Amino acid sequence: MINVTLQNFERDVIAASVTTPVLLDIWAEWCGPCKALGPVLEKLEAAYAGRFILAKVDADAEPEIAGQLSQMFGVRSIPFCVMFAGGQPVDGFVGALPEKQIREFLDKHVPSAEAVESEEDLVEAEDLAAHGDADSAVAKLQAALQLDAANDEARFELIKLLLAAGRAAEARAAFDPVAARAAGPLAEPRVAAFGRYVEAAEQAAGARPVSELQAAIAANKRDFDARFELAQVHFAAGRFTDAMDELLEILMRDKKWADERARLAYVAILEVMTKPQPKQPAKAAGEAAKPTLELAGKAAVVSADPVLDQYRRKLSMALF
Repeated sequence: MINVTLQNFERDVIAASVTTPVLLDIWAEWCGPCKALGPVLEKLEAAYAGRFILAKVDADAEPEIAGQLSQMFGVRSIPFCVMFAGGQPVDGFVGALPEKQIREFLDKHVPSAEAVESEEDLVEAEDLAAHGDADSAVAKLQAALQLDAANDEARFELIKLLLAAGRAAEARAAFDPVAARAAGPLAEPRVAAFGRYVEAAEQAAGARPVSELQAAIAANKRDFDARFELAQVHFAAGRFTDAMDELLEILMRDKKWADERARLAYVAILEVMTKPQPKQPAKAAGEAAKPTLELAGKAAVVSADPVLDQYRRKLSMALF
């Protein structure tokens, strides 16, 4: 449990909620229902074992915080609890609710124990893969998905490792549970990209040898079928820039070729290469000249990947 003031509000509520939901309890010493609610919230914080952070702010001592949140939600009484997630206030409740109702409220915003464990498995798997232990990383990612089938990044990392090992059938099996999200007008770009990655591996298995494809292209630079086939071979093998170079040659000559297959494949490769947005860090100590209340965290500046930036520019130039 954290006591919140204007000085630590941004760090311990806004920034902290980017990684772990924070429940802010607005209370006062004179408030009887507040005193009844407090022990229930503390009991639940312990029961949820770190899946959310309980923070408390004294409405009399910190009227700016209490007043702004009360105005935002149209609330004029306490106890008043606000849930912060992703650096934003997202929900709240008023009054000393029974424990059962508070649990129902928390479960809308707090990840399950399985989801938390799955995320921990993903982090461990990434470390194992970085140190060359791909088999252990695959096992850890499979365990992560057993715990939480909605852990997309664990699924995508598993697909990457399986394809790198030439295990396309297993990669297809890993992708199939989310395949429906890659189709239709509401298709999710990242899911669709990994679908194309799996398709490239499947098609590469029956592709002509690289030397034969290169000879066909040398004989006819507009042999787009050969270029696309070669790009798929490179994509499947993880030679992403080689694949995009071949696709660029198609795009520079015919942007609309084969219903934009080259553009779609190129965009998919960029997406596969792109790492998920990093968690937003807390503000550095001493950055603010004086304490101020900010209900939206500052946007993190993500370090650019020069290769991705270069190939995004190349795509832009080829299309316009």
